[in-house]
Amino acid sequence: MAAASDVSPQSYYIQHHLVHFNNIGEKQESIAQFNVINYDSIFWSLAMGLIVVLFLWRAARRATAGVPGRMQSFVELVVDMVETQARSIVPNEQSRRFVSPLALTVFLWIILMNALDLVPVDLLPRIYAWTGLGAEYGDPLYYHRILPTADLNVPMGMSLGVLLLMFYYGIKIKHPGGFVKELFTAPFHAHGIMAVLLAPANFLLNLVEYGAKSVSLGMRLFGNMFAGELVFMLVALLGGAWTGLNAASVGLGIGHIVAGSIWAIFHIMIVVLQAFIFMMLTLVYIGQAHEGH
Repeated sequence: MAAASDVSPQSYYIQHHLVHFNNIGEKQESIAQFNVINYDSIFWSLAMGLIVVLFLWRAARRATAGVPGRMQSFVELVVDMVETQARSIVPNEQSRRFVSPLALTVFLWIILMNALDLVPVDLLPRIYAWTGLGAEYGDPLYYHRILPTADLNVPMGMSLGVLLLMFYYGIKIKHPGGFVKELFTAPFHAHGIMAVLLAPANFLLNLVEYGAKSVSLGMRLFGNMFAGELVFMLVALLGGAWTGLNAASVGLGIGHIVAGSIWAIFHIMIVVLQAFIFMMLTLVYIGQAHEGH
C-alpha cells in the first residue's frame, strides 16, 4: 500500500478502510499468498453465524402449538418459504432433511453479514480510536473491515462448501461408478469409438461447469457487496469535506445525508436479494447433482 504522503487524503481514506486486520499488517500486496488470515472477517462471520444459530434455537425453544407470537410467525414464514423452494428443486426427500436447514441457515447468515454494511463507515474506527485500539498505525485495530462478504475469502469459501456438497450428493445418488462415468460420457453422449474420443472433451467441459458454478456463486456475492461498500465510502467523503458554515460545506453535508439515506434504503434490498440468490443457487446446484445429464 502506498504511504499516506504519496496519495490524496480521499484515496488514502478509501485505501485505509479497505485494509483488513490480519497477520501481515499493511503489506496488502501479499494478498495472493495463502498465509494471509483476515481476523476481522473470521470474527464477524462467526459472530453473525452464532447469532443466527442462537436466534433459530430460541425460536424453536419458544415454539408453541397455540397462537404464535411475532418471532415464531416470522421464523415459520421464512422456514416455509425455504422449504417450498427446496421441495421444488431438490427431488430427494432424504436429502432435503439436510439441505433445507442448510439453505435456511445460509440465507439468514448472509443477510446478517451483508447487513453489517449498513453500519456507518467510521463508527467502529471512531470507537477503536477512542479506546486506543486503533488511534494510529501500529495499534491492533488501526486496520479493520467489518463486512465479511466484501472479503473474497468468505464468499469463495462458502461457494467451495457448496461445490463439495455437489460432489457429495452426486456420488451418493449416482454411486461412485455412475458419477465418474457421467464425467466422461456427458454432455456428448456417444457409443463405441466415439465415446472414447469424446471422453476428454466431456471431462473438460464438466470440470469447467463445476468451476464456473463455484466461482460465479462466490464472485456474485463478493462483487455486489464490495461495490456497495465502496459507494458508502464515497458518500462518507462528502461528509468529510465539511470545513465550516459555508455554502460548499453545507451543500456537501446535505448531499452526504441525502445520498447516504437513499443508498442505505436501496442497499437493504441488495442485502436480502444477494442472500436469497445465494440460497437459491445453492439449492439449484445441489438439486442438479441429483439429476443425470
